[in-house]
Amino acid sequence: MSTGLGLTEAVRALLLLLPRVVGRVKRSPIPPELASFSLAPRHLSLFAYLQFDGPMPVNELASRLEVAPATVSLMISELSKKGLLVRREDETDRRRTIVSIAEDRTAAVEAWLSASAQAWQVALEPLTDEQRRVFVDTLGAFERELNRE
Repeated sequence: MSTGLGLTEAVRALLLLLPRVVGRVKRSPIPPELASFSLAPRHLSLFAYLQFDGPMPVNELASRLEVAPATVSLMISELSKKGLLVRREDETDRRRTIVSIAEDRTAAVEAWLSASAQAWQVALEPLTDEQRRVFVDTLGAFERELNRE
């Protein structure tokens, strides 16, 4: 059984660990089918929402990504021109645009997401549901605090 960490020790451990984690994520190989598209880690979150939650309106994506709709629209436009995303009018409200991953790119996007998903699965599996919630909430609080600067 592991022993707890004091606050100072935990901060030290995370300051040493997080740069390695971020560096490793940035070096995650992009599947060959996507390699020529100049994708970056910022695209991963957009693809993850569409992969896990399915097609959605631009404003919903912007809200989930916590960026301005114009920013998401530019990303979607860029990725649509490359054939990675598909935009279509919402049949119930023609003012809205629904975005989805292009059908012929779904497997490649899933492959890109799966490496991180599998690592998280292994890391989180031994934890209880409550411990997982604390971990996720803590990472969220850390991100919010960084964004306050």
